[in-house]
Amino acid sequence: MLEAGEQLSDAIRREVLEETGLEVKPLSVFEIFERIMRDNNGAAEYHYVLIDYLCKITGGEMKASDDASNVRWVKRRELAGYKLTDGTLAVIERAFDKRNNKG
Repeated sequence: MLEAGEQLSDAIRREVLEETGLEVKPLSVFEIFERIMRDNNGAAEYHYVLIDYLCKITGGEMKASDDASNVRWVKRRELAGYKLTDGTLAVIERAFDKRNNKG
């Protein structure tokens, strides 16, 4: 979560480190989308704006923290076997495609 007065790049570095133990360098915005979660009456209950960044790992040691129950590297072909939030798998697939097209 972005803290008041915090630059996005600083928040990315902080959040990734807190949740995974990895130090990263944000390279570029990959995708921006919003997710609106509605209550039983159809009224907006939560409204999130999600900004996905492509990052390069620069250090740290991968480990789960109190924000994450587990952290691991997963092969692309194994991703569909995980329970992910709606739309997440498609974003990850597009990021893989972008990375692979850049060589």
